[in-house]
Amino acid sequence: MRKRPTPAELEILQVLWERGPSTVREVFERLNADKPTGYTTVLKMLQIMTDKHLVRRDAKQRAHVYQARVLREDTQSQLVSDLVDRAFGGSASRMVMHALSSERASAEDLAEIRRTLDAMEGKSK
Repeated sequence: MRKRPTPAELEILQVLWERGPSTVREVFERLNADKPTGYTTVLKMLQIMTDKHLVRRDAKQRAHVYQARVLREDTQSQLVSDLVDRAFGGSASRMVMHALSSERASAEDLAEIRRTLDAMEGKSK
């Protein structure tokens, strides 16, 4: 099983998922826009993430370009499964009920949830 990305690694993955393949400088500038981040910190994190197979590095160009090796959806599924197991005793329904009761869901969110449930019920029939 793949290692779960740390919060800092997840921030970098978010940038790569949104931007696509990016140089260290591009990732640094995007992260630094939200909160102070060191360039060498981003470089070191990307090197660690390469070793963990979370990103791949293309060294063909002068500036190395990094790309996510993991899909956003796969990472989200992994994180949700882990959260369900650790915090909700394996009960997805308890997690969903907790999320809906603690956060104000928008009308759009609720409509999307209804569509998803309807589609899931349609598949199980």
